[in-house]
Amino acid sequence: MKKRCSLILLVCSMSIQAQFRESIFSKNPVRHLETWQQQPLYFGFFLGINSYDFKFDYKNEIEDIQVQKTTGFNVGLVADLRLQEYINLRFEPGLYYTKRILNYPTTHFSFVPKASDTIREVNSTYIHLPLLLKFSALRTGNIRPFILGGVSTTLNLSSNSKSTDDNLSQRFRVKAWSPNYELGFGIDIFSEYFIFSPSIRGVFSLKDELIRDNDPMSPWTGNIESMRTRGLFINFTFH
Repeated sequence: MKKRCSLILLVCSMSIQAQFRESIFSKNPVRHLETWQQQPLYFGFFLGINSYDFKFDYKNEIEDIQVQKTTGFNVGLVADLRLQEYINLRFEPGLYYTKRILNYPTTHFSFVPKASDTIREVNSTYIHLPLLLKFSALRTGNIRPFILGGVSTTLNLSSNSKSTDDNLSQRFRVKAWSPNYELGFGIDIFSEYFIFSPSIRGVFSLKDELIRDNDPMSPWTGNIESMRTRGLFINFTFH
């Protein structure tokens, strides 16, 4: 899937390269799709990559759990509702896949841990449901920058939240649902046939997501006050 997404992005980027050069460097570019964003409602889709992290707060000061991040992928749809000339309400339901590896220092254990005890692999498949406000700048030629922000809720299909097994059985558990807030920026690039919109966005969980182990003194969860997701998205949207 990652290879397919990369190939699609490569082909699309090559197809708009000439349009992008014209939009930026031409003194009097031909303005493309001038009335497209004046529609009350329009749709699109996005592909992208992500990098997720965890932010830990601890009950007692101790050596931090190290989070090894990986690059995941995103795919989804976009529905854009025009509220005003410079303001749009955007809904972007998508599927996000990522993996994080937690490395526990040996100081978290009251016994001599095995290598398998100090590592937890957290695979996450998210259904991500953001509702965002998009604030666009004045269009210049075929370029229109924007910022966006809003709230979202995320369903983690790989949460293990219903499992009765915990870390003693190598099962790391998190809550299925989490609320977030999001902030980002991007740019609309108008080509002859479509609008290409690369954007960067950060997502920040608002609540603790960790499900504690059955043992309150568990070395994996006992000293954690809260664990919240943080993530960075790079999306490429096509309208």
